[in-house]
Amino acid sequence: MILFFLRRLGTMVVTLLIISALVFFIIKLPPGDFLSNQIAELRAQGEADAIAKAEFLIKQYGLDKPAWEQYLVWLGVLPGANGFSGLLQGDWGWSFEYDKPVVDVVGDALWLTLVVNLAVVIFIHIVSIPIAIYSATRQYSIGDYIATFIGYIGLATPSFLLALILLYYMNRWFDVSIGGLYDAKFAGEPWTWEKVRSLLSHLIVPTLVIGLGGTAAMIRRMRANLLDELGKQYYVTAKAKGLAPRKALLKYPFRMSLNPFIADIGNLLPHLISGSVLVSLVLSLPTVGPILLSALKMQDQFLAGFILMFVAVLTVVGMLISDLLLAWLDPRIRARARR
Repeated sequence: MILFFLRRLGTMVVTLLIISALVFFIIKLPPGDFLSNQIAELRAQGEADAIAKAEFLIKQYGLDKPAWEQYLVWLGVLPGANGFSGLLQGDWGWSFEYDKPVVDVVGDALWLTLVVNLAVVIFIHIVSIPIAIYSATRQYSIGDYIATFIGYIGLATPSFLLALILLYYMNRWFDVSIGGLYDAKFAGEPWTWEKVRSLLSHLIVPTLVIGLGGTAAMIRRMRANLLDELGKQYYVTAKAKGLAPRKALLKYPFRMSLNPFIADIGNLLPHLISGSVLVSLVLSLPTVGPILLSALKMQDQFLAGFILMFVAVLTVVGMLISDLLLAWLDPRIRARARR
């Protein structure tokens, strides 16, 4: 397992380097950048001081150099001007749109994004796995038909419409303020138990809205995988030898049907971020999705580049976790890894 982990870790590092190059050069593909466009506007207005500041930032971050050299400066392989050290040394750059360091723009949004996504992942698995097991073990029952119908409704319901409906009723019935992840009075305040309670109450709507589609899809896939495993000979033999039905179900078919979902952990986290941008806009959530959308529209390359790298890190770390869990869960993978 140690060699298996080290191989996956090496692959992860190489993958991140390749992704960082792709992210940087794709952001640079459109002609111009935020500062160049800003300088053109300022020159047209004749604002000398603002032009001087923009030209200073261009020199500091090497935006007047070739693209490959800009990439190495951004990554931290080559030193930048005026103390800019790059991603590898923890310097995330400057947001030209917000006119402040990237770390100040995304500081709270990063961990709030992780909190929302963690809540959604937990919700999806806690709800979908028991329903899928019930539906598969009681095929064509009334409960199975109800679960199937709810799954289709979950897949077909527009997330932004559901968000608006839930916001209205949460505000009307439970007096939860509309928008955000906590009440407005807690903005900028240190974390206290009251602020945590406000966060937990505001998490209900985004968790339900973002997680509903994933829950419905997981129920359908889990049910199909479990039905396939229940029809295999090893399960019939285990029951014929007197193994209790519940133990036979959990020990063999259930474990085998989990493999595709564990393998999808790496894809789930970035999908939740990219797929929840519209919901985040509707609910006014202070997550990185709306910030990324704005940064890409404004060609704010350091801000957009960092958020995309953050999503890439989530992806490869999720892949590493899924690989380790699969190796622990399935002895066939461990045996293949030892070869």
